[in-house]
Amino acid sequence: MNYLFTSESVSEGHPDKVADQISDAILDEFLRKDPEAKVACETFCTSGLVIVGGEVRSEVWVDIQETARRVIEKIGYNKAEYGFDASSCGIISTIHEQSPDINQGVVRESPEEQGAGDQGMMFGYACRETAEYMPLALSLSHRLLRLLADIRRETPQPMSYLRPDAKAQFTIEYNEKRQPLRIHTIVLSTQHDEFASEAEMHAKIEADVREIVLPRLIASLPEQTAALFDGTFKLLVNPTGKFVIGGPAGDTGLTGRKIIVDTYGGKGAHGGGAFSGKDPSKVDRSAAYAARYLAKNLVAAGIADECLVQLAYAIGVAEPVSVFVDTYGTSKLQGVSDGEIARRIHGAFDLRPAAIIKQFGLKSPIFEPTATYGHMGQEPYVKDGLQFFGWEKTDAVQKIRDLFAQ
Repeated sequence: MNYLFTSESVSEGHPDKVADQISDAILDEFLRKDPEAKVACETFCTSGLVIVGGEVRSEVWVDIQETARRVIEKIGYNKAEYGFDASSCGIISTIHEQSPDINQGVVRESPEEQGAGDQGMMFGYACRETAEYMPLALSLSHRLLRLLADIRRETPQPMSYLRPDAKAQFTIEYNEKRQPLRIHTIVLSTQHDEFASEAEMHAKIEADVREIVLPRLIASLPEQTAALFDGTFKLLVNPTGKFVIGGPAGDTGLTGRKIIVDTYGGKGAHGGGAFSGKDPSKVDRSAAYAARYLAKNLVAAGIADECLVQLAYAIGVAEPVSVFVDTYGTSKLQGVSDGEIARRIHGAFDLRPAAIIKQFGLKSPIFEPTATYGHMGQEPYVKDGLQFFGWEKTDAVQKIRDLFAQ
């Protein structure tokens, strides 16, 4: 029997994402000056106010106010009428020094034996639904909101009333073989200026979404994915009718409240730990990237069509306490169990925190771009000599094929 599955994404102007971006920008500023900095930084934002808190161990100083205002301005909160404005909002910093009890478990005489910054389990997931090995509903939600942000910044502006806050949601119909059949429902809520009566505003925005946004989205997709938009889908635009008050003025934002948007849109699993504002000694972040790297390379290597990898750690201990693999019955290996896949992967890849950090260059200021449109599934690139989204590379495909050669 066919079934439906839904994922959502939020824009860079969503209050929780404002908070994530500020936290990661502050982390980047510390790492830019001190690659050994230990940072756990969280941000709270509301109407006219940003509060930054957390713990840091570093010998350098970062201008928290300047960093936060730069991020807010870049997002597009630059008018007093938005209720949250880069130039006038209050910014309070309550960052304090990292606990020495945590530090002694992380910093070791031998850097290779650096312990995990906390206990916990982290998951990575990959599937064949998209070219980037990500779940389709989440990928489309991210793509739609990126496109909307691009339109908001265009000159001349085809939708000049757009404001930064937005949310998108895709529901996809699948067959019994877990193959996508069609787009079932699209929900888009976008913040906007007040420019007419409520009914007129709603009609104008919905018409622009149908005539400007969706055609651009469909044109940007591979032919097979574009064909899923068969004209029968439901489109719900600003279902309440009006979305003028938004962003931190409409709802408070907090770092780490969009962990499902950040990862796999509800597919696979999640260990519960947020990413943004955390330096890579925190395995909530670095090991989640490593788990995604393993899952993606396993699928890209043809080992399975779908794969979940779990890594688990104890605070202060370098080696993971467990490695788990689930291929959901899609493994292509004859006579090789998922448990055996996990055993071989654990033996072939160095999953100690220091090795993960070194492989992906995680002591570099590369994290602010991860705070919008997902930490997973983005295209890896090099800029100014730094590798961004290195965990998205598929450079372990041949190693994995050799490991499971039959």
